Amino acid sequence: MNYDTPYRGVTYSEATAWVGWVIFAAVMLLMLGAFQIVIGLVSLFSNGFFLVHHNGQLVPISYTAWGWIHLTLAVVAIVTGLGLMLGQTWARIVGTVLASLNIVVSFVFIDSYPWWAVTLMVFSIITVYAIAVHGGEVARAYEG
Repeated sequence: MNYDTPYRGVTYSEATAWVGWVIFAAVMLLMLGAFQIVIGLVSLFSNGFFLVHHNGQLVPISYTAWGWIHLTLAVVAIVTGLGLMLGQTWARIVGTVLASLNIVVSFVFIDSYPWWAVTLMVFSIITVYAIAVHGGEVARAYEG
């Protein structure tokens, strides 16, 4: 098949620069997973590390449970990041959901850390767009 001639009814879509954003999202998910592992292990093995505010916890749950939740999220984030790097469709879906949840969580913390929360929301919005619209280009970049 000759990709130089566009007149034979064959269309060839080359990967665009948005592939870089998808890879960025994948790397961010891998880093998120690594950080979640650290937080989860600290939660499990160092009971006095996290301090409770004088009003108590927002969500009354034990730190052991939080540790296991963080470890579970870490595995999901790492597997999704690797899947995004390989251009897997299921990873695009899970990555979009994770980045969308990050937008909601960042919005909740906008009162505490406004600049950081807004920065995370902007990166998450760009990540959702890159994954949803241009995520399929990663697989085509490997083929081409």
